[in-house]
Amino acid sequence: MEKKKSITLAELNLLLKGFKGITIVDVRTEEEYNERHISFAINLPIEQLEARNHKLDLRNVIITVCGKGGGRSEKAAKFIKENYIAEVYFLEGGTFGWFDKE
Repeated sequence: MEKKKSITLAELNLLLKGFKGITIVDVRTEEEYNERHISFAINLPIEQLEARNHKLDLRNVIITVCGKGGGRSEKAAKFIKENYIAEVYFLEGGTFGWFDKE
């Protein structure tokens, strides 16, 4: 069984303080993204990601997020890891967890 590649909010906050090459990818639909999203996240719905309809900078650490974290974001992180050479994690708690910390 493959080890989960997730990152906690605390780990992400530490990473954001000390590292510049991070891309947060919100894999929810455009409608969900427009309701509320992490301000510096890009929107790339999982269907577009899987169709390879994107231009991700694979040199950056990629953190995928969805609403609660672990569903679509875990699937997206796994897809990226299996199809590209990139360091990728999904955010535990997702977008909702990000705003709950405020």
